Amino acid sequence: MMHCLAIDDEKLALDLLVDNIRQVPYLSLLKRCKNTREAAEVLQHEKADLIFLDIQMPGLSGLQFLQTLIDPPMVILVTAYEKYALEGFNLNVVDYLVKPVALERFIRACNKAKALFDLKQAQQSVSKAAYPDHFFVNVEYSQVKIILDDILYIEGLKDYIKIFLTSSTRPVITRMSLKAMEEKLPPHQFIRTHKSYIVAIPKVTSIKRDFIHIGDIEIPVSESHKESITKILRKAQP
Repeated sequence: MMHCLAIDDEKLALDLLVDNIRQVPYLSLLKRCKNTREAAEVLQHEKADLIFLDIQMPGLSGLQFLQTLIDPPMVILVTAYEKYALEGFNLNVVDYLVKPVALERFIRACNKAKALFDLKQAQQSVSKAAYPDHFFVNVEYSQVKIILDDILYIEGLKDYIKIFLTSSTRPVITRMSLKAMEEKLPPHQFIRTHKSYIVAIPKVTSIKRDFIHIGDIEIPVSESHKESITKILRKAQP
C-alpha cells in the first residue's frame, strides 16, 4: 500500500483527484490539501510515499514546495499547464499529467509510481539483509555492543572515533579509523558529510547551508560531499 497526499487549490479539481485516487486499490489517501502549507504540516507528522501535486497555487507554488523538501516522496504533477513539464522532470517527478486527466492515464501514472515503489522496497530489503543490526567495538578492555538504530552520528579524531548515541549522553570512544567504521555501516542508513563525520540519515532533521542538523546538534558538511548528500537524502526513507 502506498500512502499519498493530494494537493490542489481548486476544490473541483481536488475532488476529482481524490475520486481517482480512491479507484486505485494500492493507494491510501493520507489527506487532501488545498495548499502547500497544509501539505508541509502533514509531512511533519506523516510519511507519504507519493504526492499528487498541482503547480499553480497561491503562496508557494507546487514546484517551489517540491524544492523545499529534503527527502521528497515520489511526485506526480497534475496541472493545467504543459509549459512546466521540463522543469518538473528536472526535479525527478514520476509523471506529469495535464488536466483534465482521463482515468486510464491517471492509472498509468500510478502504475509507474508503484513499480518504482516496489523496486525501492526490494532494494532496501536486500541492503538491510546484508548488514547486521549491531556490531561490537573495543572500549578499553571490553567489547561494547552498538545498535545501528541507536547511532546519531560518528566523529573521527585521528586514530579514534566517537560514536554518539540516542541512549547515552556520553559518546562511545574506540580506537578505529573513520574509514574502517564507514565500511561497517549500511549505506542506506548512514552518510559521510565531512572528512571527520558520518551521520545517521534517519536522524537528520534539517540541512541549512553548510550544516546538517540532528535536533540542536550541528554537523559540518564539506563542499566535496554536498552533491552526494543531496542525492542520498532525496532517495532516503526514514
